[in-house]
Amino acid sequence: METTRTLGRSGIEVSALGFGCWAIGGEWQSTDGQPLGWGKVDDEESVRAVRRALDLGITFFDTADTYGAGHSERVLGRALGKRRDDVVLATKWGNVFDEDTRTLTGQDDTPAYARRALTASLGRLGTDHIDLYQLHLSDLDPTLAAELRDQCEELVSEGLIRAYAWSTDDPARAAVFAEGEHCAAVQHALNVMQDAPEMLALCEESGLASINRSPLAMGLLAGKRQGPVDAGDIRSRPPAWLQGFGDGTSADPEWLARIDALKEILTSEGRTLAQGALAWIWARSPWTVPIPGFRSVAQAEQNAGAMEKGPLTDSQLTEINRILGR
Repeated sequence: METTRTLGRSGIEVSALGFGCWAIGGEWQSTDGQPLGWGKVDDEESVRAVRRALDLGITFFDTADTYGAGHSERVLGRALGKRRDDVVLATKWGNVFDEDTRTLTGQDDTPAYARRALTASLGRLGTDHIDLYQLHLSDLDPTLAAELRDQCEELVSEGLIRAYAWSTDDPARAAVFAEGEHCAAVQHALNVMQDAPEMLALCEESGLASINRSPLAMGLLAGKRQGPVDAGDIRSRPPAWLQGFGDGTSADPEWLARIDALKEILTSEGRTLAQGALAWIWARSPWTVPIPGFRSVAQAEQNAGAMEKGPLTDSQLTEINRILGR
């Protein structure tokens, strides 16, 4: 398979697989104590995992200023070090947080805050520009979003960012950003259990990259069958949008049954289950760039290994749709 893809109409080339850096931010929370991270993390292992990914051909890393309340950006910046120019760096803004208490405190949708947040992200990441700057407020009013899109165009003209995107699951909202000349992508949920045909159609029509969060369904498509998760892990108290985890004590049995029904196809050609889930995404559209999370060198190696196996075939896609009744 082609191991690179282009970020929409930006001309920016990235590895066909990106790495999502939410998990390496460690623990953080909302003001009411809801966990928003993935539990405890070993920063030294995170740094080793990022560097291993680089060695394996991963050139696209996606984070957000709020992951770990700034911690993910700091760890990623340290891991990249002098290799910053070898990668395409994506981060997000819109949430307000307290770095000392690691708490999400609110959101700010003003153009002035976009600039302040960018300045802070540049400092944490140790760089002078962001390649892809993404609005992190998924349900923002489209009129306000249009003002932020125009602000992003200014930031592009100043050389502070190269391109921008919106992290949203609503195609109508994504289309508002797509009107901007330097809009390159939309980040949205996509995995074999949660298809997004309307969003993929928009990406194709508008020439946008489809950056795919939750490509492994928060671990369920990596074969994770855990019982209760750590208290500091978002999956222990799953918010309404987080499907597949029931009440937080274990995975949803219906989801597990459907994943079991797909296992034979997803593990074809010697793939692991996670590699098969990524192969489905690549087969789904040439615009896709999945960004699975990772917390260890072993996970980095397994995810990167999916690129060698390439996408599933059209007939395998058809068979998966038949099994899932789509």
